[in-house]
Amino acid sequence: MGKNIVEKILENHLVSGVIKEGNLIGVRVDQVYTQDATGTMTWLEFEAIGIDRVRVPLAVSYVDHNMLQSNFMNADDHLFLRTAAARFGAYFSRPGNGICHQVHLERFAAPGLIALGTDSHTPTGGGIGMLSIGVGGLEAASVMAGMPFEFTMPKVVRINLFGKLRRPYVTAMDVILTLLRMLTVKGGVGKIFEYGGEGVKDLSVTERATITNMGAELGATTSIFPSDENTLRFLRAQGRHHQWIPLEADDDAEYSEIIELDLSEIEPMIAQPHSPDNVVPVKELKGTKIHQVCIGSCTNSSYKMMKTVSSILKSKTVHEEVTLFINPGSKQVYEMLAREGDIETLISAGARILESACGPCIGMGGAPGSGQISIRSYNRNFKGRSGTKDAFVYLASPVVCAIASIKGEIVDPFEAGIDIEEVKEPETFYINDNMIIPPKKERNIKIIKGPNIKEVPIKEPLEDTIEAEVLLKLGDNITTDDILPAGSQVLPYRSNIPEISKFTFKNIDETFYDRAINAKSKGGGVIIGGENYGQGSSREHAAIAPMYLGIKAVIAKSFARIHRANLINFGILPLIFENPDHYEQLSQGHIIKITNLIDAVKGNQRYMVFNLSNNTSFEVYSNLNEKERELVLSGGLLPYVRRKVIE
Repeated sequence: MGKNIVEKILENHLVSGVIKEGNLIGVRVDQVYTQDATGTMTWLEFEAIGIDRVRVPLAVSYVDHNMLQSNFMNADDHLFLRTAAARFGAYFSRPGNGICHQVHLERFAAPGLIALGTDSHTPTGGGIGMLSIGVGGLEAASVMAGMPFEFTMPKVVRINLFGKLRRPYVTAMDVILTLLRMLTVKGGVGKIFEYGGEGVKDLSVTERATITNMGAELGATTSIFPSDENTLRFLRAQGRHHQWIPLEADDDAEYSEIIELDLSEIEPMIAQPHSPDNVVPVKELKGTKIHQVCIGSCTNSSYKMMKTVSSILKSKTVHEEVTLFINPGSKQVYEMLAREGDIETLISAGARILESACGPCIGMGGAPGSGQISIRSYNRNFKGRSGTKDAFVYLASPVVCAIASIKGEIVDPFEAGIDIEEVKEPETFYINDNMIIPPKKERNIKIIKGPNIKEVPIKEPLEDTIEAEVLLKLGDNITTDDILPAGSQVLPYRSNIPEISKFTFKNIDETFYDRAINAKSKGGGVIIGGENYGQGSSREHAAIAPMYLGIKAVIAKSFARIHRANLINFGILPLIFENPDHYEQLSQGHIIKITNLIDAVKGNQRYMVFNLSNNTSFEVYSNLNEKERELVLSGGLLPYVRRKVIE
């Protein structure tokens, strides 16, 4: 029987288990990378494990999220990350070098490898044929310490592409928005999407990367494309042709599901507030007035896309009622645009050029005005993520965004009356790696920690009984932004769990922190959630802060993959309603009791929940694999790894 791409890569990296859907497998990892919003905690966790140097072939620490230096905290964290990378043997990508996913694609990613990243959009690397998976920081730290990456083998779904995009009006962004419309934000949970078919040849590596980047919005474990002549062309242009290998599925490879998609039938699409799957054709919203446009991010700021935007804005002026922000994804792209005159074109049109960083995507500057409409070529439009709670954020291709910035309203590109240059990928990218510091050989480098950097909190092993208050009852699709917001006010405290925990659920319930602290002294609390609890960002702080506040368990109808893993990594029990209707029996303020937890975790993973407030009971379960059982019993991944290292 033939093998698909995913199976081939996993087979070459397998250290334990059998590659079969639903099985626990362990694999050797080639690359691990962090970004500063999650990386400070990751490197603190790595330090706490007690390992002298990283034990993966390549590790990179990026600074791209927390760039605004309105006080000492971000600057201190950048210094900590630089000195930690030097001490432990990692590359360091300096502030200004670009967004981790785009820079990694340009300078490090290679087909056939396995990479982990502490960011949910790590699957960007799938565009080059690399199996790239987003994980929590503690998971990354354990792998850098030499542990295999263990996970339950997902389903592999083939997305069969045929036809060609109607360029330049239809882009890769429209492909992934079409899939989000078809499959929803829950459609990829427990799945890896593998792209194939004749239509793959129509897509460049950076276009493929746009699609795999936003596969995170489907809830997928990751997404991946074959490695072919287009892949070789990109690597050759980056001066890395020696890292190319051909990689494709066998003709008789098997998949759990096959989805057919005709690229020639895709039209310009747009995601409406407040979810990436709330997608309609652009033409249905034409005439909608807009106030702000943001173009760039890790999703859509390749050289090709930025040059396309430049061609649209050439000799034109941004509408007088619109603010246009542009953040090129990497220093490489920024420098090439500057050398070729495109930055001048963008500035002349009235664009406000930001540094190569995440910026407005995570509410780090560029927030819209009250109640305003912002259209962005980014990947997420959750309510409040922009930094403005009552803003309305739409997601669309850079082409749609650029045209809207001129017209002052949403316009179908086919009806815009604007000639758009069809840009080709360059034969050679400008290579200047002077903002990447290679690993140091010295071992006596001092790690410098500012006053805002605190030690990692560690949870005690699992207690046999939970008796706790329901501190919050939530609905479906609660995001990690809901649990612990991003933005310029919150993120500087990412190295200080006592402080950042004060923002837990703040956008939903401003009294949550005080109630949690009160409940912590009485046995702790539990959270009740609906479907897809914890979707969105990989930020493990959305698990660490609740753990610090005494949250013992989260009971939900279902969980998003990365957040579920983070809960387990920090010793919070993720429980699922056996009967979803029992969700209705619980209310905020109820006291619940669960007994015989240790035997249940070791055994059938069935738990009886007693509601002491209304004298009812119901059953929940956990679907922990063998590794996850050990983690929960240990109190989380950190105490587990520390024990393994000592052994």
